[in-house]
Amino acid sequence: MKPIRLYIDEDVWGGLAAALRERNYDAVSVHEAGRTGLPDEEQLAFAIREERAILTYNKRDFIPLAREYFYTGQTHWGIVVSRQLAPGELLCRVLNLLKTSSADDIRNLVIFLEAYK
Repeated sequence: MKPIRLYIDEDVWGGLAAALRERNYDAVSVHEAGRTGLPDEEQLAFAIREERAILTYNKRDFIPLAREYFYTGQTHWGIVVSRQLAPGELLCRVLNLLKTSSADDIRNLVIFLEAYK
């Protein structure tokens, strides 16, 4: 079972990647990767190259991207969408996702973090 590797969008709490790494999960933020300000299409393409699921609050742009990938037969490592949450609650939900799912489980899917309370 291949673990989920996360790429955390710039609109998400900046300390999340470090908090996940402290718990031995593979996570990197857009800020740490030096990729702030780039279009969502480029962020998703980077996540794919790095074999990472992307975690974002930006469902308005990423759900249409997921739809486009589906209809054109392109693959991605998962798009995890959340509403804005307090850091502790966000960490808890992401940990629930990471503990219960593998990279293959979420490949090509849009995952709503709401389901991981």
